[in-house]
Amino acid sequence: MRRRYNKFSKFRRRLFAPLVYAAALFLLLEEFLWRTGARVMQTLARLPPLHALEDRIRRLPPYPALVAFVLPALLLFPVKVLALMAIAEGHACAGVAVIVLAKLGGAAAVARLYTLTRPNLLSLDWFARWNGKFLVLKNRWTGRLRATRAWRRLNAWRDGATRNKPARRRARSRGARVLRRFTALWRARRTRP
Repeated sequence: MRRRYNKFSKFRRRLFAPLVYAAALFLLLEEFLWRTGARVMQTLARLPPLHALEDRIRRLPPYPALVAFVLPALLLFPVKVLALMAIAEGHACAGVAVIVLAKLGGAAAVARLYTLTRPNLLSLDWFARWNGKFLVLKNRWTGRLRATRAWRRLNAWRDGATRNKPARRRARSRGARVLRRFTALWRARRTRP
């Protein structure tokens, strides 16, 4: 009986491994969007009206803070459904663009709201418990992904690419020079009678 269980366990691990890696990649993408969105929203929060709104959100009690935290996801759901309907009607580019923009905007808003409401949300026992479980699970999955050979190769490739920054900068400046020349020629042609 034990041997049969081990075979099933190995089969199950092999069967679910791609799903775990896909989920880990999704979590890494979400984490990237989360951090980038939080930085963008933090920059925007310096505007006086948004700064005042953030102060009000920080002072919310736990359950209204939970509503403020969940609200962007709920509001974007119909937008994503409409984007899927646009894709089904043959407007694939527009539908995908709307989904991507909704994902970026939603991640930015939720990241900032989480930062603002986190102390109040963690005062709810059930939220603190599930938040901790989610973070442990996320770290386990992303740790598995980071331990793979493919991830190490990707990091080595990225590190090699960052070492060649001066060469990329030169190439970028060459491209910028060509673009400036093209723009000057185009403007010169437009101004000719």
